[in-house]
Amino acid sequence: MNKEHKTERRLGIMGGTFDPIHYGHLVTAEGARYSFGLDRVIFVPSGRPPHKPGYIVSDPLDRYKMTCLAVASNPFFCASAIEVERPGPSFTIDTVRAVMQLYPGVKIYFITGADALLEIFKWKDFDILLTICSFVAATRPGYRLFELREKTASLPSGLKQNISYMEVPALAISSTEIRQRVHGGRPIKYLLPESVEDYIKNNKLYSK
Repeated sequence: MNKEHKTERRLGIMGGTFDPIHYGHLVTAEGARYSFGLDRVIFVPSGRPPHKPGYIVSDPLDRYKMTCLAVASNPFFCASAIEVERPGPSFTIDTVRAVMQLYPGVKIYFITGADALLEIFKWKDFDILLTICSFVAATRPGYRLFELREKTASLPSGLKQNISYMEVPALAISSTEIRQRVHGGRPIKYLLPESVEDYIKNNKLYSK
């Protein structure tokens, strides 16, 4: 990440496996940038997801390169290899602290899907995490938010107020479906940026 942006006051971190990154992720980040007045959104592909030990993801470097391609056209977006380069499991608390060191004094908004946030009680130091940054939980239209609200009902009010919700129609697109489409030889055009589609094709990702 470029240190010249240390003057930013509101910074978004878009976390995810991005396997592959698609328009749902990009629309979510842009929506959060607009809604919460973010100066910049940093996309951070997870290196080794700690809560999915049996879940096989593509090579971290491939996912990082696809993310770089996807965000290249937006001057308010950038990608970071902070989790890809960090050895061991990728914990959100470590990433947020690292970003805070790079950008002292900024307010951090961690943007993720509501499904991922349902597992927040399993996250490392989740109570500390909710005190040092705000969360933006992105949901699909029709998503049953009551599950997430029930999950966080036991949190102190001071922590619950650090969780905001944002409906994103484009989240109906899923990385899982894209992988399945590639594997089955079906088209993925218009589900993700053309540069990412070309990368998948040229590197034969998901075809096996």
